[in-house]
Amino acid sequence: RGLSATVKLAANKFKKTQVPAAAVKPLASQPTTDYGPLVVPQSEKPQVSIIIPVYNHFEHTYHCLKSLSQIADSTAFEVIVIDDCSTDDTETLIQQVSGIRYHRQPQNGGFIESCNTGAGLAQGEFLLFLNNDTEVHEDAIDALVRTFETHPDAGLVGSQLIYPDGRLQEAGGIVFSDASGWNYGRLDDPSKPAYQHVRAVSYCSGASILIRRDLFETLGRFDERYKPAYYEDTDLAFAVRQAGSQVYYQPASRVTHFEGISSGTDLSSGTKKYQVINQEKFLDKWQDVLAKQPKSGSDIERSRFQNQPQRVLIFDACTPTPDQDSGSLRMMNLMIIFKQLGYQVTFIPENMAHFDLYTSQLQHLGVECVYAPTFSSPIEYLSSHGVYFDVVLLSRYYVAEPLMPMIRQYCPHAQLLFDTVDLHYLREERMAEVSGNAQQIKAAAVTKQKELAVARACDTTLVVSPYEQTVLAEEQPELNVQILSNIHEVYGRMKGFEERKDLVFMGGYQHTPNVDGLLWFVEEIWPSIHQALPDVQLHVVGSKAPPQIEALGDLDGVVYHGFVEDIEPIMCDYRIAVAPLRFGAGVKGKVNMSMSYGQPVVGTAVAVEGMYTTHGQDVMMSDDPKTFAAHVIQLYQDPELWQRISNGGLKNVEQWFSFEAAKKQIQNVLK
Repeated sequence: RGLSATVKLAANKFKKTQVPAAAVKPLASQPTTDYGPLVVPQSEKPQVSIIIPVYNHFEHTYHCLKSLSQIADSTAFEVIVIDDCSTDDTETLIQQVSGIRYHRQPQNGGFIESCNTGAGLAQGEFLLFLNNDTEVHEDAIDALVRTFETHPDAGLVGSQLIYPDGRLQEAGGIVFSDASGWNYGRLDDPSKPAYQHVRAVSYCSGASILIRRDLFETLGRFDERYKPAYYEDTDLAFAVRQAGSQVYYQPASRVTHFEGISSGTDLSSGTKKYQVINQEKFLDKWQDVLAKQPKSGSDIERSRFQNQPQRVLIFDACTPTPDQDSGSLRMMNLMIIFKQLGYQVTFIPENMAHFDLYTSQLQHLGVECVYAPTFSSPIEYLSSHGVYFDVVLLSRYYVAEPLMPMIRQYCPHAQLLFDTVDLHYLREERMAEVSGNAQQIKAAAVTKQKELAVARACDTTLVVSPYEQTVLAEEQPELNVQILSNIHEVYGRMKGFEERKDLVFMGGYQHTPNVDGLLWFVEEIWPSIHQALPDVQLHVVGSKAPPQIEALGDLDGVVYHGFVEDIEPIMCDYRIAVAPLRFGAGVKGKVNMSMSYGQPVVGTAVAVEGMYTTHGQDVMMSDDPKTFAAHVIQLYQDPELWQRISNGGLKNVEQWFSFEAAKKQIQNVLK
């Protein structure tokens, strides 16, 4: 799709669109006492071993197992029920349930001992410790496993816990320096933005937590100093971090928890009294580490992020759609780099909309997305949260302009970065030159005035090419202008010259230069190519095409595809990409993308502007229609030239547009 490897993995793993509203509805009824035969799916080669410790309350055990029997998660799992010498009818009634492994302890040893026994019986790569007083929702197991795939530093991942009435029980936990804890978000609406993104946390309640089996064994299982129960989950989280991994809260894994069923809520009697006793044990064991935790009574908004990282707030016109346009891909990759640099990223789209799967992908990557109806406008969010941010990045002048009066007021400590994406006024001036339209000339002048005003109001202005840096230096010499170009994974050449055929033009057609460039190519350049190479087809790919672009598919040799979900075959199967742009600004993502796959590009000067390219070395370039056609024909028929341009393009992207290059530049800007 043109996403980074991390985002591509997240996108592939999202089977369903996650939506924020009414994420979890209150249960229609409490657990039943009608115990009919029940079949729980069981794998002979489980990826996850679900360990359910039980002591009495069979009605809840049955309800939990029933929920596992009804989900359609793709993860292969086994269920191990550890009965801690129940005194009710559990031992008899559990025979109604098939597909599970049932083990009854020889004597009552408590919750911790049951969990450790279950771990010893497990076969899976992962262990999911699950309370019996829970109901597991669709995608809960898949989401936990997915977190380990997209967050390589994950050591322990916990679910979003919800009360039976639909209110939030916990969105990850906070541990203070005195070893006291806080269930973040308790009794709030679980669908609010603050609870809908993956987040590094102090701990996750052991009602539903996933850990790799080998790590659990390496850490010595649950520490039995806390027997029979309480603080073992918090202790495990601290041990995971001490081993060099992170503890994450995963909101896409939703579990209803009937809190207090097994142990009650009275802290002065029964098993629950060990919550107070074990706090002192935990404090004694981890006192050096706890000294670095926030003090009790600290600001919860800061404390909810483990280690209280620096925070960056990003504004853009809309939620990135990295499979549809290069600007979105750049923004997505920029967020990933901020995350890699240790920043907590918050994103606000100008339209304040939750954009279904695209928003969910960001949230799964750990980006907090702000949207309505929780916040009605960016200003409402800024007024209550602006003080927490160390960096504010404003993308595109028309998004930044109305916010500028409030940014300094509400974000008094933040470094302000203006990301132009490309210089809009420069693109508009060039379009006006091509068209000769007087109204477009006036509009470009207005855009220039507004864009430069935003640049003056910010600490640093980011442009994507050295050419644009030079333009701004001439216009406003006092500005601090830095280059932050497109950001791409370098995928490498997957197929050679002989395995490929045909030409491709790719772009989003809501962008005027793409429409103009393709129409010009088909009218002025394509006839010469088609005459010389009659068997070669031109493939037209991209979203939001107007009728005149769709109609090109009726021409001889032209194939219209429209939006394509996976662009990898396009990058690998077609021999040459063409970029016949007559105007525009900035660095063109379509050119970067083709180069990153080793697909040679023939383009105009505008198309390869700011990309440090050399004709005949990493691109073929011409603004003249006849020469452009000749370059395509020559490149299509010359394997040695094709190989040279392919190799040069890959080196170009690696040097100037890779993640490492961008990360170094962002670090320089933030200094």
